[in-house]
Amino acid sequence: MRFPLADLGQVRREVARQISAVPGAGPGFWAAIALLSLGSGANVLVPILLGRIVDIVLDDGDLLITGLLLVVAALTAAVLSATGFYLLSRISERVIANLRDDMVGTALGLPVHRVEDAGTGDLVSRSTDDVAELSTAVTETLPILASSVFMIAATTIALFSLDWQFLLVPLVVAPIYFLAARAYLKVAPERYAGERAAMAERARRVLEAIRGRATVRAYRMEEQMHRSINASSTDVVDKGVRARMTMMVLQMWIVVTEFIMLSVALLVGYRLATTGALSVGAVTGAALMLIRLRGPLMMIMRVLDMVQSGYASLTRIVGVVSDPPAPVPDTGAPAKVGRVVMDNVSFSYGSGWAVRDVSLDIRPGETVALVGASGAGKTTVAALLAGLRVPDEGTVRIDGVEVSSLSDAERVARLAMISQDVHVFSGTLREDLTLARPEATDAELLEVLARVRADWFDELPEGLDTEVGARGHQLDPVAAQQLALARILLLDPKVVVMDEATAESGSVGAGNLEAAAEEVTRDRAALVVAHRLDQASRADQVLVMAEGEVVEHGTHEELVARGGRYTELWSAWSRGRV
Repeated sequence: MRFPLADLGQVRREVARQISAVPGAGPGFWAAIALLSLGSGANVLVPILLGRIVDIVLDDGDLLITGLLLVVAALTAAVLSATGFYLLSRISERVIANLRDDMVGTALGLPVHRVEDAGTGDLVSRSTDDVAELSTAVTETLPILASSVFMIAATTIALFSLDWQFLLVPLVVAPIYFLAARAYLKVAPERYAGERAAMAERARRVLEAIRGRATVRAYRMEEQMHRSINASSTDVVDKGVRARMTMMVLQMWIVVTEFIMLSVALLVGYRLATTGALSVGAVTGAALMLIRLRGPLMMIMRVLDMVQSGYASLTRIVGVVSDPPAPVPDTGAPAKVGRVVMDNVSFSYGSGWAVRDVSLDIRPGETVALVGASGAGKTTVAALLAGLRVPDEGTVRIDGVEVSSLSDAERVARLAMISQDVHVFSGTLREDLTLARPEATDAELLEVLARVRADWFDELPEGLDTEVGARGHQLDPVAAQQLALARILLLDPKVVVMDEATAESGSVGAGNLEAAAEEVTRDRAALVVAHRLDQASRADQVLVMAEGEVVEHGTHEELVARGGRYTELWSAWSRGRV
């Protein structure tokens, strides 16, 4: 379920909204148009003056004044065009910056299950590849398009002022350019959109491989993942080649059209010069204008390649920001207690049931552990309880209210999830912790660090002001988990979902991490996806899952005595610990 692509109407409305949001964009835009128009007019004077120099040379006249006018025209054209480009570029860059901010803001405000359904690779690709492609397209093509359009308009007017017969040249070649552009645009948008979609799929597969690297290594899936990524990369290359082939065909049209344009120009100029309708210098000036016109026409045709790629990216970006999620209003949920009820929940990722008819009841202060083989559906159950997924059948309720209908404030007050993959944000340790509760005092921060057994804190050179994350002090996996658990304590939710949150406890610091996890779950309703059965042995209830269904449930002692699947798991675990 990918994010949608915006249609032309949505793109136009969004671009208009973004332009109107830039202070002074309207007056600045029209000032840029005026400057570019004047600059193009001054630029057209250059070939006219060159033609006049030809006549002066033939008549043995003085070149000084005409030469000075030529220099002034060239400098004026450069200054006016540069100023116009600057104004237009400044407006366009601000629009892109605002669009990028809206893109990120909308993405952060999307329901988590919506992002999960669409795939993070699609969203990452739109937030990075597409924004970069759009920025490049606007930066590199806007000046070219602006200068080319104004140059063509000014040249056409100048040719008409010399002799109407020169208009035969654009009248002959315009239909050919039109047909070439039409043929190009007929296939190019679809091919470029396909290329962008292939890039999104490649990003998704790469992210999956990186985030699931532990699982990939554990099951020796390296070759399989390599083939998958290689296939998606090959698809990007194939679709990219097809998109570029359309440009090669367009280039052939351009070469033919240029030959026809220059041929017609020479024939018209020869006729006018031999009949005495125009001087040799005037004809020379007209020919130079047409030769200079060849450049803007060629550039317009050539940048269609980048324009189409940029437009394909723009439709993907606007597809996210044009329909931002409406804020979920408060449901009027009762005071937070921490009662969790999952009733006959089923969920499918599209091919078969991932979980089927799962029910559980977690009372305040109770811990329920999920155990089972890899792929049994444990993580999916955790995601459903956390609101990362919406069940296809059944209900998931916290304090009597469905999780998916809770507002952000209501959900954060009740529920928090921590997984094996935690993130340490770049910044000071204080900033990283206060993400959970901005108003927390230093004393409260130190208290939660002590509660999660963060002994490493005493070794930090600047205490809470120590820079951590990618640009600072690197926390090891156990310390990063303890930091994440400390944030949970600051949030103080009534329900905690822990999906292999202590997977690193097999390394140094195992005791501290296990103690930290117990501190977090104390007096809270907790669902623990247990990758180690000693965690399950300490839970109030244990649910054994297989092929998406709960096949056994009860206390640890009851299940061990039952002689079923849990007994087998526990026996194998106990033998491995001897």
